[in-house]
Amino acid sequence: MRPRCGFYERRVFPWLNDKFNAAPALQRLRAEAVANAHGRVVEIGFGTGLNLAHYPRAVTSVVAVEPNDGMHVRAIERIRAAPVPVEFVAGSAEQLPLADRTFDTAVSVLTLCSVSDPALTLRELHRVLRDDGRLLVLEHGLAEAPGVARWQARLNPIQKTLACGCHLTRPIEPLVEAGGFRFVSLRKFFAPEMPRTHGWLTLGTAEKA
Repeated sequence: MRPRCGFYERRVFPWLNDKFNAAPALQRLRAEAVANAHGRVVEIGFGTGLNLAHYPRAVTSVVAVEPNDGMHVRAIERIRAAPVPVEFVAGSAEQLPLADRTFDTAVSVLTLCSVSDPALTLRELHRVLRDDGRLLVLEHGLAEAPGVARWQARLNPIQKTLACGCHLTRPIEPLVEAGGFRFVSLRKFFAPEMPRTHGWLTLGTAEKA
């Protein structure tokens, strides 16, 4: 469980997060990431609710898990305007207070970089998904280009401080597969309009292995 957020994480970082995520290219990628969401959805790292505008009509409800109460404050208006019921849960992705096999879709968008224990987080998502459920991911992580990866390792300590625990060096595809999933669709690429150290993205859909 993460400690209670400090002033910077509660008040400043949510505003910065919204600014950094406002790029049209990133919004298009969010829409692509959640396009196949359906039924009952659990979204970890809900943040300020930027994915809500992109969920398709096949989604019937969303349980939004977020440990930062400052993010929740900025999310309130988006939650009110959402076309589906949204239940906000102030909690940790590593300890989901949710029953086994009760969700059709799990969503992780730019979140596995910041959780304290990605392996445990993925095991929790595996637990709460129905047997035929799917995990949708859009994550930045360790680049496959060696030169970029070296710079990511150099910048990682600064990144973790300025971005409230966000890592540049987590290998997303192996992490997801080690968590009991297999990808049924997968794209890995450098995002437009983002620095290469921060813009190596993994976009995919995974099912229980």
